[in-house]
Amino acid sequence: MPGNDNPATVKTTFSVSGMSCASCVSRVEKSLQNLPGVVSVSVNLASSRAVVEHTVEADTSALLRAVTDAGYGIEVVTAEEGREDAASLREMSQLRTQFIFSLCTAAVVMLLSMTDLLNFGWKPYLLWALATPVQFWAGLRFYRGAWGALKHGAADMNTLIAVGTSAAYLYSAAVVLFPHFFAAAGMGHGLYFDTSSMIIALILMGRFLESRARGQTSEAIKKLIGLRPNTANAVRDGKEVEVPVEQVAVGEILLVKPGEKVPVDGVVSEGYSAVDESMFTGESMPVEKKQGDSVTGATLNLTGSFKFRVTRVGRDTVLSRIIRLVDEAQGSKAPIQRMADIIAGYFVPAVIAIAFITFFIWLIIGPQPSFVYALLNFVAVLIIACPCALGLATPTAIIVGTGKGAQYGILIKNGEALERTQSITTVMLDKTGTLTQGRPLLTDIKAFPPFSQDEALRLAAAAERNSEHPLALTIVSFVREKGLDAPAPSTFRALPGLGIDAGVEGRSITLGNSTLMRERGIDTGAADKEAEVLWNQGKTVLFLSVDNRIAAVLALADTLKPEAAASVSALKNMGFRVVMLTGDNARAAGYIAAQAGIDGVIADVLPENKSSEVIKLQKEGQVVAMVGDGINDAPALAQADIGIAMGTGTDVAMETGDITLMRGDLSGIVTAISLSRQTVKTIKQNLFWAFAYNVILIPVAAGILYPFFSAGNVPPGLQFIFGRYGFLNPMLAALAMAASSVTVVSNSLRLRGFKPVALTAEK
Repeated sequence: MPGNDNPATVKTTFSVSGMSCASCVSRVEKSLQNLPGVVSVSVNLASSRAVVEHTVEADTSALLRAVTDAGYGIEVVTAEEGREDAASLREMSQLRTQFIFSLCTAAVVMLLSMTDLLNFGWKPYLLWALATPVQFWAGLRFYRGAWGALKHGAADMNTLIAVGTSAAYLYSAAVVLFPHFFAAAGMGHGLYFDTSSMIIALILMGRFLESRARGQTSEAIKKLIGLRPNTANAVRDGKEVEVPVEQVAVGEILLVKPGEKVPVDGVVSEGYSAVDESMFTGESMPVEKKQGDSVTGATLNLTGSFKFRVTRVGRDTVLSRIIRLVDEAQGSKAPIQRMADIIAGYFVPAVIAIAFITFFIWLIIGPQPSFVYALLNFVAVLIIACPCALGLATPTAIIVGTGKGAQYGILIKNGEALERTQSITTVMLDKTGTLTQGRPLLTDIKAFPPFSQDEALRLAAAAERNSEHPLALTIVSFVREKGLDAPAPSTFRALPGLGIDAGVEGRSITLGNSTLMRERGIDTGAADKEAEVLWNQGKTVLFLSVDNRIAAVLALADTLKPEAAASVSALKNMGFRVVMLTGDNARAAGYIAAQAGIDGVIADVLPENKSSEVIKLQKEGQVVAMVGDGINDAPALAQADIGIAMGTGTDVAMETGDITLMRGDLSGIVTAISLSRQTVKTIKQNLFWAFAYNVILIPVAAGILYPFFSAGNVPPGLQFIFGRYGFLNPMLAALAMAASSVTVVSNSLRLRGFKPVALTAEK
């Protein structure tokens, strides 16, 4: 899936098959990093993806060859639809086939090995024949991986499995061929084909279950891709024509009927409807669309029909951009994961060393036949120590967490942002467009006799009908919504910075600020007290005079968003310091802050100075999340430890912040931080269990329980697990190893049950 952040470079996404642990990730990264033209490499075990940023001149075939030489399969992902690509499906199908075959065969081998009912002279050869295809066909992936690692002077999980199972298999084959030699040497002449076969079967079972579970982690991307409509109703030469959505061009007019999905992004040119945008915003309420409103591809038209002009198609649509952002986030690494990768790089060689030490210790001091016990403990250590769970602990949680965020209209740019978010101490909120609606509303009207409120409103709207000033448009719109008739003015004159003069129904109308009233010599005494109260609330006050007599006072203000107070309350309850940052005057800022329940206010700040205010807090030791609209707040968003952009999927909003709230709803801040905390908590749980599992079970596999059972006194009920002397059965080591990986992935999948906290404002 090519991308382009830097004109000099491109990003290509590859599907990599055969990776099973953090060591595999490290080897794939190293095989790519040193190639000519490669700028950066990020490999994700959970999504089986490698994202390579490289120069345009770099040889893609060389990238493919390098990964193949390292022992892995690789394909270029050419489009978002390729995410659930043929390669991963083929691998899952192959895993299923090999697992079923090896399990059935291993069960037969185990049954024949454990019973004396079928005791015949060539029985060892039958066991050997049954175990061979399991070892070298079903287990071929382990040998390929181990060989690829060996060529690079490394070792990984495949090395552990290949060496461990081969030791049991080759020892058993040697006993079949030379039974008298082993008997005479006192080395034990038992056969362990059942052990080698069952270990491979159980590991393949773990891989298959893990692969299925990992497929569920990327459910968010699959759902997003599934939203795309396949066809569109184009209006061409006055006729409606159904065409594939790929053939739709920018500027074309499309028709959307009730119950249909909007094919691509555009602007409504004709008609009216309500559209369900919940797939992007998480907001269940339909959004009304009329002429001039924007519509987004893949949203669902509910009621009326409308036509719209196409503004974006293909990779430029909001849906495609979201898919790319979520995909990149799910393929990214958090700092905590890099630590796990480094540990895994040293872990496998250390385990191999421990296994050999274990072998020689029990060969020297173990019970008879000491060679057999030394060999089985050697195999158990190698098998149980495979670092699959360690490699999956972080990426699976990041994939589920970022996918869940997308479901609620929260786009988290990468794993690093997800991890940093849970460290926030201060939330800094921009005022206009973040805490407030971002547009003026008519909030108050006080009419003075003999004028009624409706009459004053009607005359004010009539006077403003020819004005394009935002305040004028607000008044006219309000009056229309009330159903009042506002006739066209007979005369109209705009007075910049003051207001307007107009003639309406033979009356002289003046609408403007107190300065204009003074210039006209109009007595505002009756209205001054009302105006003073409104000014103290930070509102814009307009005086209406009719025939030089004061008729009404109108107040307009950018009002607080409905969820603002509850969101601020929730942030404070979570332990955050909440600060408002605005370029507005202190009086207006203070009024809005009081309504929202914010104690800290920084007012009269120019856009270019907002980042300086963020720096001041950071110097105090605060970890700052800056929340803004993603346009004039861009410098502050970039400076903050976490930039949270409020937006509706605009280019700037999605590019600027570490997190984008598609709904522009403040409750998304609480949800994003809560989700981040839960995801990082899950990662730490996963890492704890992955490490704890190895710390506890490697010593058990190495024989630490022998001193307690050296007399062969393991209780009969536990002998299948620990034998007579407390040595761990290698088959159970394989089962425990598989279970650890599935447990980690399953723990990450619990994040799919995450739900935003219901907000309630403090009273």
